[in-house]
Amino acid sequence: MKLIVDNNILFSMMKPDSVASKMFAFLNSEFIAPSFILHEFNKYNNECLKKSGLSNKDFNKRKDEIFSRINFIEFNEYKEFIQEALEGLIDEDDAPYIALSLKIKAPVWSNDKDLKKQEKVTILSTEDLMNILF
Repeated sequence: MKLIVDNNILFSMMKPDSVASKMFAFLNSEFIAPSFILHEFNKYNNECLKKSGLSNKDFNKRKDEIFSRINFIEFNEYKEFIQEALEGLIDEDDAPYIALSLKIKAPVWSNDKDLKKQEKVTILSTEDLMNILF
């Protein structure tokens, strides 16, 4: 199964005892994310480090492990779907996830309730994934 990972799921994965982190370790999926998520992650790196409860060294090791399992896709790979993705979205910042989902026909893993209100692509929360798998 292919899964597009949103930034909040990525941030959750950095906390080793989070459900998202455990699901990420358990799932044998192809994880995909828009490459801009790397900029977002770097922007909130210090906040994420604090919330993770990890040392700087362990945090960076964990980040490398997680990032090595995610295929980051550049904007030009899905830009033709951005306009369609924007239609009906509450938060325009979510458009890359929808556009990428339209491009590769894969669900988005997100706990964003507003994102789930759109009807173009499938949004799976962590709870949804747990219900599917167990």
